[in-house]
Formats: sequence, structure tokens, C-alpha cells
Amino acid sequence: MSEEQRLNLETLAIHAGQEIDPTTNSRAVPLYQTTSYGFNDSEHAANLFALKEFGNIYTRIMNPTTDVFEKRIAELEGGQVL
Repeated sequence: MSEEQRLNLETLAIHAGQEIDPTTNSRAVPLYQTTSYGFNDSEHAANLFALKEFGNIYTRIMNPTTDVFEKRIAELEGGQVL
């Protein structure tokens, strides 16, 4: 592995899959310590559970912290998050 490839891999390991928070400019991935999420209305909940709409339903299925982790690993492995 060349020096350039190694540096690219190290950069991806730290930054891939995450956007800088537009409000605080924070670079760190927040740890969301929640087990459940609210819904805008019953239609919103139905769409999420039917997988017609992307979003958080229950933390064991998906949460914002693991979303960044999945994107980062996919980037490092040359994969794709669906």
C-alpha cells in the first residue's frame, strides 16, 4: 500500500459517512442514547414501518450513530449502504 493510499484510508476511517453538523460545526459523531423515536403522524409511522420512507423506527434496527458507522465501514471496504 502506497503512502497516499494509506493516508486516504486513514482519512476515510475518521471522516467517511458523516456530515459536519450545520448548527454547531461539530466534527464528532454524536452518540444518540435513545431506544425509540417519535413519528410526525400515523401516516409517517406507517410509511416508516412499510419501508416506503427512510427514517428511524427503533434503535435496534437503525439509529443516526450506527448509520454513520455503516457508511464509514462501507466506504473503507469499497461497499455500498442500501
